[in-house]
Amino acid sequence: QVQLVESGGGLVHPGGSLTLSCVASGNIFEIRTMGWYRRPPGQQRTLVAVVVNTGSIDYTEYGDFVTGRFTASRDNAKNTVTLQMTNLKAEDTAVYYCYGLIRADTGGLQSYWGPGVQVTVSS
Repeated sequence: QVQLVESGGGLVHPGGSLTLSCVASGNIFEIRTMGWYRRPPGQQRTLVAVVVNTGSIDYTEYGDFVTGRFTASRDNAKNTVTLQMTNLKAEDTAVYYCYGLIRADTGGLQSYWGPGVQVTVSS
């Protein structure tokens, strides 16, 4: 069974920084994509950043709103992905979900989600 677990959420003042981390565990054969989505209050879940492994390189896709404030990175040896967030704004308040497109050792690629962590940006 594959599991994703996030950490690092919390309350931060506007203009502050926060780093989220996620670790994947279980019977993992391959992690094709790993990254972050978020669900602001009353809105749908949207892409923040995902890091895709092509087999030779990693490349990152960001949501349109990111504008250089967020940086996602993967450690493929540790099955982790982090999200460094800077210059946080009130509109960044959301539940942040770790996402993985993962092949377990007994099957094809499947999408997995972590339970989510709350990030609140408020003065």
